[in-house]
Amino acid sequence: QVQLVESGGGSVQAGGSLRLSCGASGVSFGDYALGWFRQAPGKEREFVAAVNYNGRYTYHADSVKGRFAISRDDAKSTIYLQMNSLTPEDTAVYYCAAHLTRSSTLTAFRFRSYELEYWGQGTQVTVSS
Repeated sequence: QVQLVESGGGSVQAGGSLRLSCGASGVSFGDYALGWFRQAPGKEREFVAAVNYNGRYTYHADSVKGRFAISRDDAKSTIYLQMNSLTPEDTAVYYCAAHLTRSSTLTAFRFRSYELEYWGQGTQVTVSS
């Protein structure tokens, strides 16, 4: 059984930092690209960042570029999202997702999230002003 479990969410003041983690089980981790999405109340889910199967390529949404950084640790079957300079606009439930692909452009994460096979349950991030 495949499981993606997010952790690390919480409440922080604007300008602060958080690091989210997503641990995977039940999959051959090294074969999967993984990424982060978020959904704020009343808004559609949006792509945040993704990393390809071997960690050589990453992609970050413009809204988080320069502030957030995705990484992966295959030894721990875990991906991370380091979030710095947080603003209230970053408040959302953050989800991780996994996709069996060798693509370096990560287009499924960026444009076709319906193709992603596995999703976590999400972790809440709240940024206060």
